[in-house]
Amino acid sequence: MPRRELLTTEEMGRADRLAVARGVPTSALMESAGRAVAAEAGRLARDRGAQIVVACGPGNNGGDGFVAARLLRDQGFSVRVGLLGDRGALKGDAAEAATRWGEPVAELSPATLAGADLIVDALFGAGLSRPLERPAAEIVAAVNASGKPVLAVDVPSGLNGTTGRAEGAVVQATCTVTFFRLKPGHLLLPGRALCGDARVADIGIPDDVLGEIAPRAFANSPSSWLAVYPWPRLEAHKYTRGHTVVVSGPADSTGAARMGARAALRAGSGLVTIVGSASATAINATHATAVMVKAVSGDSAVREFLADERRNSVLIGPGAGVGPATAATVLTVLASSAAAVLDADALTSFAVIEGEAPVRAAGFGFVIRSAEPEPTGAGLFEAIAARKAPVVITPHEGEFKRLFGEMTGSKLERARRAAEISGAVVILKGADTVVAGPDGLAAINDNAPPWLATAGSGDVLGGFVAGLLAQHMPAFEAACAAVWLHGECANVFGPGLIAEDIPEALPQVLRRLMPDARSASGVTESDK
Repeated sequence: MPRRELLTTEEMGRADRLAVARGVPTSALMESAGRAVAAEAGRLARDRGAQIVVACGPGNNGGDGFVAARLLRDQGFSVRVGLLGDRGALKGDAAEAATRWGEPVAELSPATLAGADLIVDALFGAGLSRPLERPAAEIVAAVNASGKPVLAVDVPSGLNGTTGRAEGAVVQATCTVTFFRLKPGHLLLPGRALCGDARVADIGIPDDVLGEIAPRAFANSPSSWLAVYPWPRLEAHKYTRGHTVVVSGPADSTGAARMGARAALRAGSGLVTIVGSASATAINATHATAVMVKAVSGDSAVREFLADERRNSVLIGPGAGVGPATAATVLTVLASSAAAVLDADALTSFAVIEGEAPVRAAGFGFVIRSAEPEPTGAGLFEAIAARKAPVVITPHEGEFKRLFGEMTGSKLERARRAAEISGAVVILKGADTVVAGPDGLAAINDNAPPWLATAGSGDVLGGFVAGLLAQHMPAFEAACAAVWLHGECANVFGPGLIAEDIPEALPQVLRRLMPDARSASGVTESDK
């Protein structure tokens, strides 16, 4: 499976220019784009008697619309074209496409849309970076009020293809056809919802232009990480598959740790132990079977327990409690050689210690003080920088803001900046979860269903990450795999999902991946 690269609008413009430099005419690119739009419009319209209105803008996006209109007409559809602006102002390939249309072009207004069974939005492409003004905004409002299916060309007009944001009026599309590669805005909210069903068309841009562009963002899918997924080898045993330690919260909030532990075990960690106070351990012991439990109270005891390097992955945060005590335990964990996953309270504890007594870092020579400069997690980031083992942090938007303060930019940009600042792999959670590494590599997830909006779902995700890290999967790929598997488990289970169901759906999801795993490792059906 090929990687699903994401191109910013600037990178897509470069791809166009590189294609032209390799001998692909711009007119051929426009013709291919219009053909792809016409094919999708025909699928949506179905009936040759359908009335299709193509709303064209003044640039190349409008040129694509003119090509599509001509091809749809030639296929027997009833097509009307409306143009925003003066036809005489069209330039280059767009002007030629309008000439080849060869029929009257109406001045585009809300009235142009009357009687349409399908509207093709070819007004503005992905490079739009300012709010739409009148009359374009009025036309967009009329498109959305029509109640008819809408096919957007490249992106819905009004949407920024790089950020996924719309600062003003924006088309709500039923389907979007884009070209060569998806853009971040097709996956980031609200863009993902505004695009409807986003489809990618091949318009003749050679794939080898990606070597020069070197994109650093991808749509998260198994193609990005399956080759390094830690499938157990024939000679494996539980000790070779790693040992995950999950730090429990106090006795009245132990459930989150157990969900993380169960998830780590399902993800393949050979052993999993929940550690905590004696009272918490007594409760955990009554609920855990394959997961081990051990009373380990106090940071010195945690440090001693993690001194055994076979305990090579730690999850801390779920149900841990917010405050200096948790912050101190986090720093104790970071002083060990184990890979670490910091979730929930493990992150918030560094953002809310203002006014509390200073917390001295276990194994470090600095103190977290109440007047830290922004970002508020500076002491945490210093501890991460001082270690060799990987760290993955899993904030939702609220935790992210508390830890990193106010950040501008798209979700992708913010996650990248946070990874650079913290030195950790960042999983910025949500329906459009972004995974970002300190080196700028990033992935946007698009398979998470709404069923995941349930208590404890994040604890399971943390356990998936920790379980994969225990098996020595590289941190960025482990984070991407955990996020995708988490979403796919929810898709498999469907409505009615609760957090405990997610790990139990994982075997079914992994079985589906096994053939691809054999291919990625060079093993084929004939080798079996």
